[in-house]
Amino acid sequence: MSKQIQDAYIVAAVRTPVAKRNGAFRAVRPDDLLARVLREVVAKVPSLDRTEIGDVVTGCAMPEAEQGMNVARIGLLLAGLPDSVPGITINRFCASGLQAVADAASRIRLGEADVMIAAGTESMSAMPQIMGNKVSLNPEIFARAENLSIAYGMGLTAEKVAQQWKVSREDQDAFAVESHRRACAAIAAGQFADEILPYAVKSYAPGVDGTVRITERLVEHDEGPRPDAAADRLGKLKPVFAARGSVTAGNSSQMSDGAAAVLLMSETALKRYDVTPIARFSSFAVAGVPPEVMGIGPVEAIPRALARAGVALADIGWTELNEAFAAQALAVMRQLGMDPAKVNPLGGAIALGHPLGATGAIRTATLMAAMQRDPGLRYGMISMCIGTGMGAAGVFERV
Repeated sequence: MSKQIQDAYIVAAVRTPVAKRNGAFRAVRPDDLLARVLREVVAKVPSLDRTEIGDVVTGCAMPEAEQGMNVARIGLLLAGLPDSVPGITINRFCASGLQAVADAASRIRLGEADVMIAAGTESMSAMPQIMGNKVSLNPEIFARAENLSIAYGMGLTAEKVAQQWKVSREDQDAFAVESHRRACAAIAAGQFADEILPYAVKSYAPGVDGTVRITERLVEHDEGPRPDAAADRLGKLKPVFAARGSVTAGNSSQMSDGAAAVLLMSETALKRYDVTPIARFSSFAVAGVPPEVMGIGPVEAIPRALARAGVALADIGWTELNEAFAAQALAVMRQLGMDPAKVNPLGGAIALGHPLGATGAIRTATLMAAMQRDPGLRYGMISMCIGTGMGAAGVFERV
């Protein structure tokens, strides 16, 4: 007998601050970041029977080295969750964190679990280069011209998007400046306070008489936003991916470290634990595009997610559109006719950083906090482009 699809609800979402690569979290392990957010997200529901957690689905774009060996399972054990709770690490590159939320919601919607955790963790400080510890691309990629774009660096794909969709250098730099302005204003207004878990970073140094001197620094805010960001400063930066290009370090997302966790429940679990949810998971969609213009992926994914949710773009009051590059974010917004005021109201990855596989879960925490602050915000969306040519989007409804 087939089961009726049930709703999945977001009950809580938390994240660490996002640190610059080789910044505040340079000596912090990604599994420790993950353990921190897992421990705290379940603490949001003190009455929760933790043995009822059906799975911990964790996104990670580079699941190797310090974040390898099924970091989801290791992280949940470090967090002190019961041995009976399983964990799985998934990888859809930059959409891994959002995919984790979608997969966790699907398990609930299918009636396979009443309580799930979705998460994401990524330490770009731990990875020696953007492609990970050992790059071993298939030789066929280089043997056939039609496969060559699989190996394109993300920056080169942004250059191609800028060319094809005619996004000027001046527009890219102006977009980047606005991202920093919004992020700095949000920090000053305390708008990230409800979603961020301050993280204590310990440092060790030689002390007197052979002792070890331990100092502790509390990281409370995202490290990336720059109050001094200005168009004239960004305009002096040289392109880094193409000699005559327009994509620079200043109008690209920052390499970062961070983690986030999202607690989801069925309606049955909501009643059992007397919990009021933040939002209902409405829909998710992923779509493929040519790898050489991977940044345009959301143009294909967003309409699918909206159709599945039964809403129009005009109904979406808040969109977290990952700013992999200003060029691709602007191209997506223009192609879909998105209202700039409703896209990344608190800044995006150019200012706030982009810890790859964690970003989708991090931006879920940001959207949930926004929905809690604003009773008039009914629908929100999260979307991003994905390496090798994909886009993803998820729609959430405030309840």
